Amino acid sequence: MPYFDAASSAPLHPVARQALLASLDEGWADPSRLYREGRRARMLLDAAREAAAEAVGCRADELVFTSSGTAAVHTGVAGALAGRRRVGRHLIVSAVEHSSVLHAAGTHEAGGGTVTHMEVDRSGAVDPAAFAAALREDTALACLQSANHEVGTVQPVAEVAGACRAAGVPLLVDAAQSLGWGPVDGDWSLLTASAHKWGGPAGVGLLAVRKGVRFAVQGPADERESGRAAGFENLPAIVAAAASLRAVRDEAAQEAVRLRELTERIRVRVPELVPDVEVVGDAVRRLPGIVTFSCLYVDGETLLHALDREGFSVSSGSSCTSSTLTPSHVLKAMGVLSEGNVRISLPPEAAAEDVERFLEVLPGAVAAVREKLGAPTPTTVRQQDALVVDALGKLCPLPVIELAKVIGEVPIGGTVRVLADDEAARLDIPAWCEMRGQEYVGEEPADHGAAYVVRRMS
Repeated sequence: MPYFDAASSAPLHPVARQALLASLDEGWADPSRLYREGRRARMLLDAAREAAAEAVGCRADELVFTSSGTAAVHTGVAGALAGRRRVGRHLIVSAVEHSSVLHAAGTHEAGGGTVTHMEVDRSGAVDPAAFAAALREDTALACLQSANHEVGTVQPVAEVAGACRAAGVPLLVDAAQSLGWGPVDGDWSLLTASAHKWGGPAGVGLLAVRKGVRFAVQGPADERESGRAAGFENLPAIVAAAASLRAVRDEAAQEAVRLRELTERIRVRVPELVPDVEVVGDAVRRLPGIVTFSCLYVDGETLLHALDREGFSVSSGSSCTSSTLTPSHVLKAMGVLSEGNVRISLPPEAAAEDVERFLEVLPGAVAAVREKLGAPTPTTVRQQDALVVDALGKLCPLPVIELAKVIGEVPIGGTVRVLADDEAARLDIPAWCEMRGQEYVGEEPADHGAAYVVRRMS
């Protein structure tokens, strides 16, 4: 079964498996002890730290291992903010950061701090000039991911890091998605990553804090990992994480070329094979294996189930899932279509024939979902010169489907008011207008939900 969700968690690399099994026999003792078994464990831990630090591009004594990438982010954000508390309590994050960063920002704000969320363009990238302008005298920390986990867009980290350095503000980079492909450029101050993103075992994160960065560990003190990660080190997993990071780096240049060819094939072919599709994310500045697209008039969860039945494991940032009724914060910040969203993230050694079969299966899967969802007859009324569509109580993509079914009933220049109370309509109706060449006039208050006004232009 083709697994196309490596951005969530990559399959365990063969080198990681070998290192894990070997270190289970050699690395079980306490590396802080001075007897033979402890010294052997310490040697393994030191070697793993050296290898990981070399891949990150920092000193070994600047890097610690944590229990996860999320733990690394939370520790890094909290420690840097606390260390610079005398400077101020202002934090800057991009609007498309991983939820671990946004949750840390929310905790900071709940505790009395202030947070600026930097907007992104339709490709998902921040503007370095705008980021620099947001830096203030009381800014304690800035955070910017190296590449986006949902759409693959690579951020201008080097430019932002330069602006932060000039302002004397440390920059924390979440490099979870990109570290397996190469080191992060720029003069960053803190960096976090997660081993299961590059084919290491789950439960290992990295936190690098450059010398000279003010950092105050929060919570009870612990003697391990420089006091920055409490608890006994999971040495076999750490060794496997470092070994696999070195292995994937050795393979990265060649594998990147191959995966870029496959994802470019998907980016080009999907709009040719499936009508009413928006491919999102930067077309050039992107990670090698990720390609994301959204399909009009499609329930994302239903489409994922249809593809799963065909043997493909993919993920979605769609608002239409059983776990959430709100659009993906990434797609929302980008202002792109969220309904029917599919993210393909190819693992190393993904087969070209599997990609071709996916392209063969996709059109039929989308058509079947659209046929299943396209049946409702819109409730419409005339209100002076406007046509009113009552989509209250209907979840995405039904409000957009009903809009599409009636737009032809108004004359050129006429308007349609869509009444909807689904959060996704605020994102998907403007995105539909841009895709279909219609004018999105704006949002108006209504007795229930909101009224989204669209003017017919063609």
